[in-house]
Amino acid sequence: MIRIGVDIGGTKVEAAALDGGGAFVARVRKPNPGDYDTFVGVVAELVAEAETQAGVKGASVGIGMPGSISKKTGLMRNANSVWMNHRPMREDIARAIGRPVRMENDANCFALSEATDGAAAGARVVFGAILGTGCGGGVVVDGRTIEGRNGVGGEWGHSPLPWPSTEEHQAHQCWCGRTDCLETWTSGSAFVEDYCRAAGLMRDGAAIVAAARDGEAAAEGALDRYISRLGRALASMCNLLDPDVIVFGGGMSNVDELYERVPPVVAHYIFSDSFETPIRKAVHGDSSGVRGAAWLWPLDGS
Repeated sequence: MIRIGVDIGGTKVEAAALDGGGAFVARVRKPNPGDYDTFVGVVAELVAEAETQAGVKGASVGIGMPGSISKKTGLMRNANSVWMNHRPMREDIARAIGRPVRMENDANCFALSEATDGAAAGARVVFGAILGTGCGGGVVVDGRTIEGRNGVGGEWGHSPLPWPSTEEHQAHQCWCGRTDCLETWTSGSAFVEDYCRAAGLMRDGAAIVAAARDGEAAAEGALDRYISRLGRALASMCNLLDPDVIVFGGGMSNVDELYERVPPVVAHYIFSDSFETPIRKAVHGDSSGVRGAAWLWPLDGS
């Protein structure tokens, strides 16, 4: 059975066709046009192209999206690409491709991919954290994503930074309208911005990490602060969910120091006398979003 996944990113839209074993049989992408009506057409074009390459018609389509569908209105909400919000995206895309679609937050799709045959394969409760331009979170239990009653399951990026210092209190305005959301502290973008404020120098995340490894004080300080904030955020999440495995994705997941240095911070703050949860890097990397979107439809079509 061929299933198609669509991953909606800030700069690109990707569609991929996967066979029953999770192997890619087609993969296509186009720039995200940043305009809603054009975007719906791009999704339809990509689905058609993926089907043509895979040699199928009428495949199931799952979509990983920024934000979520409101349970109250049925409209998109909470997307940082704000032009998507307040639109009946599920219905519009279904109409454009001529079949029902399943849609979930992209972090849930990421977590589903890694829970199925990735870094958390075989684990019952999985938390996936995307640490990139933003800060996303997804929850999978027994192989199924958890949306929750209000459709915001796993949305830790817009929770406040726990146990803040005086300097961390009321420090950042988030795009969502609140202050001090985790997205303003534990995203890859936040790491870069923190360093730039301290050093007065603009660098990308990889360059800052390299400088920290070379002993630059400003870079070491930025990495230390980031690890403290990420560890505190995960401790708060573990106090609620206590997952069997935590998986990191996004650009910051490539920082090897996190896997050694974050667990002791979690252990210090968690409401437990031990912290044994493995924290792992995503196996499928940037492919996890589109793979998890495809797997929103089980093989039996249920």
